[in-house]
Amino acid sequence: MRRAFDPLSFLLLSLLIGSGRFCLAAEPGPDLLPTVGSIERLDPRLDTLVPKDATIEVLAMGFDWAEGPVWVPDGKGGLPAGSLLFSDIPRNRVHRWKAGEGVSVFLEPSGFTGPAAYGKERGSNGLAIDREGRLISCEHGDRRVSRLEPEGGKRTLADAWQGKRFNSPNDLVVHSSGAIYFTDPPYGLPKGADDPRREIDFCGVYRIGVDGGVTLLARSMTRPNGLGFSPDEKKLYVAQSDPQAPLWKVFGVQADGTLDEGKTFFDAAMLLKTRRGLPDGMAVDPAGNLFATGPGGVLVFAPDGTHLGTLLTGQATANCAFGEDGRTLFITADSLLCRVRLTR
Repeated sequence: MRRAFDPLSFLLLSLLIGSGRFCLAAEPGPDLLPTVGSIERLDPRLDTLVPKDATIEVLAMGFDWAEGPVWVPDGKGGLPAGSLLFSDIPRNRVHRWKAGEGVSVFLEPSGFTGPAAYGKERGSNGLAIDREGRLISCEHGDRRVSRLEPEGGKRTLADAWQGKRFNSPNDLVVHSSGAIYFTDPPYGLPKGADDPRREIDFCGVYRIGVDGGVTLLARSMTRPNGLGFSPDEKKLYVAQSDPQAPLWKVFGVQADGTLDEGKTFFDAAMLLKTRRGLPDGMAVDPAGNLFATGPGGVLVFAPDGTHLGTLLTGQATANCAFGEDGRTLFITADSLLCRVRLTR
């Protein structure tokens, strides 16, 4: 039987969180982990992905706005192997979670290095691991895509297009070629779309080529956000976090890495009438199913666009990523870090 949200369990977790580090002294056993929400099943195919007895477990709490989770399978790029990295955007940090150890601060500052205050969303957002195992970050405050170098320091991969600074790179995905695809809405600017520091008057989808060149791929989306490739990399899915047009689009990836005009994959407008949240981050499994955060939590889509069900977190849900043996879905939901054990 699924255990519902238990305030006493959350109090226990709070007492275990280290001062200023949000660090669990040790990962509690499965019987101690509180759960939140429920799982909505709309199509029998969901049972092959999410077990019928699955729950949404809370691993840690107390973040301002958790985002950008990425699993580190090994330490070849100098990163902590077998752990999850994720952003807390307002606090300008990247945290690390590891089984048996809990949560600790991995990187601070993570997205803004200036000497003055810079809005509420200044930290890193989306994170990814490149082919060499290095951490790639979308940085709101410094308005760039960066790479953490194993020998120390960061390298700016891109901070402008045609001489104009980006709005605030939001999320990214690394192609098998090494090219990096990312989105650039204005959420990290202190005054958003109306910020006087804004230099690009649209929200684009871009690619950083293996030669370092920056290519604008699409400018038709009003608020492009999370993105992910199909397993064969012939399709790129992009979320649009616009309350006036909440949807996911799918673009065909051309032989030269550019995108076609794209089409709507799923329109979430009807869901907004009863559920919180907008299309945001996503993860695509090896079979091509999308686990996409949006209204209500994490929506699960078959490759044909059928909405199979939703992991209802009860929170505004930002992003998700597969980790561990590939059968764990980690979820960043507002102030929470959660996980769901999958069937495959």
